Amino acid sequence: MSDVLKTEKARVTAPHPAKPAHAGRRTLLLTGAALVVLLALVTCSVAIGETPLAPDAALQGLLGLGDGADVLIVQQFRAPRMVAAIIAGAGLAVAGALLQRMFRNPLASPDVMGVTGGASFGAVAMLAAGASQALIPLAALGGGLLAAVLLGVFGWRSGVSATRLVLVGLAVQAGLTAAVNFMVVRFPTELAGSALQWTTGSVYGRTWTEVWAAGAAVVVALAAAFLLHRKLAVLDLGDDSAGALGVNTSTARLQVLVTAVALASLAAALTGPVAFVALAVPHMVRFLAGPPTAGTLALTGLAGAVLLLASDLVAQHLLPVSGLPVGVVTATLGAPWLLVLMIRQSSSVNRSVR
Repeated sequence: MSDVLKTEKARVTAPHPAKPAHAGRRTLLLTGAALVVLLALVTCSVAIGETPLAPDAALQGLLGLGDGADVLIVQQFRAPRMVAAIIAGAGLAVAGALLQRMFRNPLASPDVMGVTGGASFGAVAMLAAGASQALIPLAALGGGLLAAVLLGVFGWRSGVSATRLVLVGLAVQAGLTAAVNFMVVRFPTELAGSALQWTTGSVYGRTWTEVWAAGAAVVVALAAAFLLHRKLAVLDLGDDSAGALGVNTSTARLQVLVTAVALASLAAALTGPVAFVALAVPHMVRFLAGPPTAGTLALTGLAGAVLLLASDLVAQHLLPVSGLPVGVVTATLGAPWLLVLMIRQSSSVNRSVR
């Protein structure tokens, strides 16, 4: 029996055999296509606005070249918003991929687990206290971590149970959302507009200070997510097999959970609780690229950046109502997607019962 376990452990911990050539090429092609789309969206973000710029002039302004007025418009007003959308989209998408893979539940996402609700609570509480706007993202990060602590306190009983954590996450999200709504109702009228960002999600008004701080932290969290990829592959074998191979499943799940919470909290600290990205993007990538690998995880982050930046452009320039937050667009997309997922889950359960 020990020989069998040693053989299995060597097979899992050794480098994975090469994927079929067509699967690798598909992931590579999708990554290249996503990069092209992202570059096109970046060009549109810095070129389109109240003062339209030629694409080449806008890109030169982004690099600090060309006319001084163009450089000012692009670097101080348009580029921070664009970079914030890219960072937040990548962080949310990877966080959703980690949670869905760990829980083996397509409905798992930071929205369900209460993280984005915690970020909203922290930001709105800081607004209610009359604190400086510069402290709002930090408060949102603290609120997301508070939600994670509540999730751990009420959901951790002799290890991490996927079902228990999802149910506790729903309760935490509902409670924090109720607290946010209560504070918004009690706000003075002049603060209601500021609170809107932290109840729907927006990248309006981001500054380079906020963007660079969040960007550096998200890069660290993304690196941790890639380092956890092998542990996730072992967890995919099931708790019994993972335990037999020497992996402490509870510790491994806690590491993945902390990483996902950090990514989602940092993204929410930058943009507010943007819905749909963390839920839908991992499904799209699995459908197009196949089973999870390190390459598909990178593609997931890239696809999240594309989706959030595209949604922000739609909110800015394509809707008849100006000034709508990007969270309105993503939530509009997310509602039917969530309904489809629930119907598919129900159909799967009915088939298994029969």
